[in-house]
Amino acid sequence: MKIFKLPDLGEGLVEVEIIEWFVKEGDSVGEDQHIVSVETAKAIVEIPSPQAGRIKQRYGEPGDIVQVGDPLLEFDSGEEEPADKGTVVGTVEVGKEVLRETPTGVAGAGAASVRATPAVRALARRLEVDLSVVTPSGQDGTITASDVQRVAKIFSEVGPLESLRGARRAMARNMAKAHTEIAAVTVCDDAVIEAWAEDGDVTVRLIRAITIACKTEPSLNAWYDSHSVGRRLIKQVHLGIAVDTDDGLFVPVLRDVGNKDAKTLRTELDALKEKVHSRKIPPEDLRGQTITLSNFGTFAGRYADPIVVPPTVAILGAGKVRPEVVACDGNPVVKQIMPLSLTFDHRAVTGGEASRFLGEVIKDLEAPE
Repeated sequence: MKIFKLPDLGEGLVEVEIIEWFVKEGDSVGEDQHIVSVETAKAIVEIPSPQAGRIKQRYGEPGDIVQVGDPLLEFDSGEEEPADKGTVVGTVEVGKEVLRETPTGVAGAGAASVRATPAVRALARRLEVDLSVVTPSGQDGTITASDVQRVAKIFSEVGPLESLRGARRAMARNMAKAHTEIAAVTVCDDAVIEAWAEDGDVTVRLIRAITIACKTEPSLNAWYDSHSVGRRLIKQVHLGIAVDTDDGLFVPVLRDVGNKDAKTLRTELDALKEKVHSRKIPPEDLRGQTITLSNFGTFAGRYADPIVVPPTVAILGAGKVRPEVVACDGNPVVKQIMPLSLTFDHRAVTGGEASRFLGEVIKDLEAPE
């Protein structure tokens, strides 16, 4: 018998969620035949069989979280192998609680440092209450049984914990990492877009403006290496476009946007969005961006503090376009205004560079078509 373990799918991924099995126990499969689809941090991937053979056992069911190196399949070779050669003996439990996380890490990670008797700790485990979130009322900061029961009652009233999966799980981790690592600063300003044609493509205009600004201030089209304390200025602009879905936030990448015309950009952008919404976007289309655009104004909101995700150093947010009274030659005039928010990593970008970049974006947006 031979065990096939979950392989390393790249990009530092440590776990996946099983979506669908294509084979069942007893089936014969061929080499490279797809055996299971799994959801990584951003995409659904179909994993092929590493060999031909008959399936003796599957490990895990749809919805289970499996870590890299955990068993996926056991092949029946027709003969038994000794346990010290890698044969898995018994049942391997792979379930939804493999990495049950809290804001501080794995559930219960902070429980060892709190004061509670063994009986109270046992009660907390039975009621599925993380002691690190319980406010103690006992002497010297000791958590009592009533404290645990109070929190359990609150949890029962608000409903069960919904474990984050797939894109939402990745988003939570990326945002936490960004918050910890990035020295984020946001500058805001407005662009008067009165000169636009009525049927102008807002996103494509924003892409053009970002491309032009990157030529003027290339420090914002860069990757920062916190380990080496250095940056890489990148000549081509590979723009990440934030796309909102029911499954969470995705950021597909438009490659080399500076060398494509408006029609090509729109066609490629529509194709990427369609792949995202159908969950058929390949992993390579979700990595490698050098700067990011969040056009949240298509929903609502004027200004924001968009989050820069390492290793990039800048993200531009575009708010909802609105009519506003502005001064023109000393007279009040109503014009169309696009609010802009530029967040940058102050470790790699100066305030002057960011301000000049935003100024170039505004200058291009305010120009006629």
